[in-house]
Amino acid sequence: MADFLTAYSLTQPDKPAVIDDRPDGTVRQLSYAELNARANQLANVLLEMGARPGDSKVVWCGQNSIGLVVMINAARKLGITAVPLNYRLSDEEAAYVTDHSDATIVYVDAEFAPMFTRIKGELPKVEHYLVFDGDVPDGMADIDALIEAASADEPRIPEATEPGSTMIYTSGTTGKPKGALRRGGANPSQGLALMQHIGYVPDDIYIPTGPLYHSGPGGFMGMALSLGQTIVLQRKFNPEDWLRLIDKYRVTSTFSAPTPIRMVCNLPAEVKAKYDVSSMKRMIANAAPWSFALKQMYVRDLPADSLWEVYGSTELGVNCVLRPEDQMRKPGSCGQPAPMVEIKLFDDAGNEVTGVGPENTGELYVKSPSVFADYYKQHDKFLADQRDGYQTVGDIAYRDDEGYIYICDRKKDMIISGGMNIYPAEIEAALEHHADVIEVAVFGVPSEEWGETVHAVVVCREGTSLSEDEVIAFARDHLANYKIPRSVTFAPELPKTGSGKVLKRELRAPFWAGRTSQV
Repeated sequence: MADFLTAYSLTQPDKPAVIDDRPDGTVRQLSYAELNARANQLANVLLEMGARPGDSKVVWCGQNSIGLVVMINAARKLGITAVPLNYRLSDEEAAYVTDHSDATIVYVDAEFAPMFTRIKGELPKVEHYLVFDGDVPDGMADIDALIEAASADEPRIPEATEPGSTMIYTSGTTGKPKGALRRGGANPSQGLALMQHIGYVPDDIYIPTGPLYHSGPGGFMGMALSLGQTIVLQRKFNPEDWLRLIDKYRVTSTFSAPTPIRMVCNLPAEVKAKYDVSSMKRMIANAAPWSFALKQMYVRDLPADSLWEVYGSTELGVNCVLRPEDQMRKPGSCGQPAPMVEIKLFDDAGNEVTGVGPENTGELYVKSPSVFADYYKQHDKFLADQRDGYQTVGDIAYRDDEGYIYICDRKKDMIISGGMNIYPAEIEAALEHHADVIEVAVFGVPSEEWGETVHAVVVCREGTSLSEDEVIAFARDHLANYKIPRSVTFAPELPKTGSGKVLKRELRAPFWAGRTSQV
């Protein structure tokens, strides 16, 4: 069956597929015919470099751009595994993800090519470094030039090749990121059911409010392209420029974490008044819980009937949907199960929780056709999160008497700050490398701006002392900026269970006192 981009290049060749409109006035646009041709050219270059359909892996890295959209489509056409790399990672983290993924090709925006120059020595499996949109460092290839010289014919691959897979690294509770492998993309029947449920149409115009390496903005962009919509890119988020793009292109849909929308709503009234946002029809709220106060701000400034919320994860896909008409009457809920999704709650003893109300909480497990395939080279972690054919990411939830789901805690300590998933174990492992740190506990504390911020409780070695600034400076040398603790306290020891497990809930409790939700 023909790839959807190939089909659209024939049925709507002149329709804008992707528009990259930057604040400096630079605008670049590709029609569906042009996007298909360029994706084919890149795919053919990759084949010449030895990419093997169904087997090879390519890491891509960069801020939102047409270059990334081209790679995403080329990888799908070839049936290779695309590994998005968060450009905010430290050199150490980027090296681990690239090497662990077994990628043989790196495709990188020129802005971030210097990072790969620094870590090349740690990446023995990588055979080709392909740089786009700018200056090319020594020892790397100018992929834009290679694309221009390549054939735009459809890549010749085995007929039985499945669409390309994705592998997004989601960090991990053991201190190292885990590659969540999803073979062949999302289930098409479930994807179509979700799109119909939300009401997407081919004439929608989508803007990803957030980086494409994130499963939300990138995944919903994939759905938009599969319907033949137009994509408007913002290279780096800026709240007023976001309003400009909504107004200029009559954008109708997006996906956003809470922080960018809070920044938009907090703009001065006279700035917001300059832009017409009445075109917005489908705002998908996710990546972190939106507070009820933020939802009230949103419906004050943008169309109230456009606000949808989804609950899900990189591993499990979209699991719940809260419709616009339920936003104000169901505060704190993430909605009812999405189409073709089954949800069960289990208590710590493995018994299914069937009662309703906040006194009947359980760990949320999901069964659906779009649950990811495995953690790459960490199958034991995948199996550990299974129960009776259902999969979990460790969230604690309850139902109300109408079947609406409420996420009230995270069993596995994950912090969500500004829509970014942060795992304390990674930060703890980094800080414990400091010579004067004997033990550390990291958890999230509430923040009106970011939802949560990272807090560390540090136990120093006997006879030594550290300041908050010293701990933060050490973290900055080893971690991506968004993972660095924003606050640090010190303790003579950490509270523990009889078996020696740190009681993080005791440490978190004072920060979350008086709040109904602990996330």
